[in-house]
Amino acid sequence: MPVIAKFYGIVIRMLFLRSMEARFHAFYGNSELVVGISPVRIIQGEAPSGIAALVLAWAASHQAELLRAWQTIGNAQRPAAIAPLLQQP
Repeated sequence: MPVIAKFYGIVIRMLFLRSMEARFHAFYGNSELVVGISPVRIIQGEAPSGIAALVLAWAASHQAELLRAWQTIGNAQRPAAIAPLLQQP
């Protein structure tokens, strides 16, 4: 799973599975969230509420880039890095 972003100790990775909707994984310590891209929402997992809010805010502001990364990975290519969240919302 390639890393596409890192911020505030959160690592964002993406794994393409043709049978699944566009999604990414957000890791923070021992926590993992699986986040849908369109619409942006938590599909499964748990993380501290502040971390989940940061991940969702980042995803909403980079939704188009995340969808491009999903398509790129689907074509067996490495996705471009996506800018981290620079300020807390």
